[in-house]
Amino acid sequence: MNPWLILLTAGLFEMGWPLGFKLAQTAPAWRVPAIGFSIVSMAMSGLLLYLAQRHIAIGTAYAVWTGIGAAGTFCLGVLLFGDAVSAGRVLGVALIICGVAALKLF
Repeated sequence: MNPWLILLTAGLFEMGWPLGFKLAQTAPAWRVPAIGFSIVSMAMSGLLLYLAQRHIAIGTAYAVWTGIGAAGTFCLGVLLFGDAVSAGRVLGVALIICGVAALKLF
């Protein structure tokens, strides 16, 4: 399987654990399933990062993984929880995405 696809999937799971923790705070009935979702997301994210690092340099893989997690979690916060959006915050996320793209391209 393509290591970049594995790394992208790892980054998507990296978004899952903070989402699960936030969902656990929204309603008591969701607490245990949401924390379980977070734990599974953490495990899958770590496993897939491990597999991607077999073929991608550690620094590049880690930066891409955390970049996907940070930018994606920012977007989830805005879309699902009404987190603040400002020009500065959007610029920050855009810089993360540009940095990740540069690591992939160069």
